Amino acid sequence: MSRSVGSFLILNGKSADNEILRGSVKLLRDQGHLIEVRVTWEKGDAARYVSEAADQGAQTVIAAGGDGTINEVAAALAGVTQEKRPALGLLPLGTANDFATSAAVPDDIELALKLAIEGRAVPIDIAHVNDKTWFINMATGGFGTRITTETPERLKAALGGVSYLIHGLMRMDALKADRCEIRGENFHWQGDALVIGIGNGRQAGGGQELCPGALINDGLLHLRIFTGEELLPALFTTLTQPEESPNIIDGASAWFEITAPHEITFNLDGEPLSGQHFRIVVEPGALHCRLPPDCPLLK
Repeated sequence: MSRSVGSFLILNGKSADNEILRGSVKLLRDQGHLIEVRVTWEKGDAARYVSEAADQGAQTVIAAGGDGTINEVAAALAGVTQEKRPALGLLPLGTANDFATSAAVPDDIELALKLAIEGRAVPIDIAHVNDKTWFINMATGGFGTRITTETPERLKAALGGVSYLIHGLMRMDALKADRCEIRGENFHWQGDALVIGIGNGRQAGGGQELCPGALINDGLLHLRIFTGEELLPALFTTLTQPEESPNIIDGASAWFEITAPHEITFNLDGEPLSGQHFRIVVEPGALHCRLPPDCPLLK
């Protein structure tokens, strides 16, 4: 279909007073770019704005915020019919910005905005969970998930990604493993997991590279389990990640199924999902994203 509108910038309301962003939008508009700005106020706003952008024939929808904003926009885009689906642009304005950082999107607002509008759109994968929700970066379970979901907003605002580690050290009393079984293509593991990372992208929790070999266009999800047979050595492994450790289990598959005898919680790019059974399936090339030419997440 023909695209009559340039870009929709969906801005997390927490960054609505960003003067640098305001100046960058004006500069690019002066250069001839058509940019519509929408500000989110509550859950569901991003999906509504994505629908509006698609109906108006936008070329690009730019997620301006943290990993949660990117996830919400990406999930909404995945629900748009392919012929109407705009490309995804990334403008990292959050606390950790794990997905944008690992994709080598510039920290500089003006450069990132220019990339989001003018960059080449390449096909990337996205993951579907239990046929009802999505993530673009990573699903994390276990102790790390409890820490990232419980870290106070004021601490994150003050310290950024390191706040997760500090809060984790403060919550050593909550350290325990989750018993579960994980299956995938040519993969099966059962035991006690301290941390589980299922990555389309590579890092989560404010810079922790849980799935260092992940690519966002290989049609695979990468799995890393930090086992919890010995909790303190496993925790040390989680923080230091030596190349060879008996506490690390790796795998790769187009799908994974996780079952547990008790309820566990996965953090899907900041969105918690609890249950005893999870089926996570990659959707290859489902989205197009404007990324730097040297993006390390592309094969």
